[in-house]
Amino acid sequence: MIKNFIISGSGGQGVLSIGTILANIFMLSNKFVTYSPCYGAEMRGGAVNCEINASDEQLLYIQNKEADIVIALNQTSFDKFISKVKKNGTIIVNSSLAKINKTRNDIKYIFAPLTQEALKMNNVKIANSIALGILSKITYKFSIENVKKAYEKILKNKNDLIQKNIEAYLIGYNYVQER
Repeated sequence: MIKNFIISGSGGQGVLSIGTILANIFMLSNKFVTYSPCYGAEMRGGAVNCEINASDEQLLYIQNKEADIVIALNQTSFDKFISKVKKNGTIIVNSSLAKINKTRNDIKYIFAPLTQEALKMNNVKIANSIALGILSKITYKFSIENVKKAYEKILKNKNDLIQKNIEAYLIGYNYVQER
């Protein structure tokens, strides 16, 4: 079965980084993956999103009209991608930067103050890792070893940043169980 994901936000929020990390976690978990980044000429502050498809079986590049899970890191992303969530799908919304607004009755909403939680850790840039932890908890429950390997691969030798992102991931992972 193919699972489809969209991660969206503004340039500078780490949308493409976290999409790359998610794709790597899937590969380390022996899944077949496609990854498609989408961004305008303006990076920082401009609209950015990526699509990730994962499957147990080989797949070709797939661009979907709908996604099983959408992560919206800001209001613009929420407004743009709410219609792309499949029936019975889930949207994870950064309630620090988007209004809590349930406009559809056929999907699940997870509103989490991602930016606020990241600021508690003194690094607003790790809000994306908190969202990834939430996504992991509600989908595949990835092994922490694969999560660490993916962060190490993408963030290379930035050990402090790797550790901080893994801590943020775990905050997100545990956030779902607290609610």
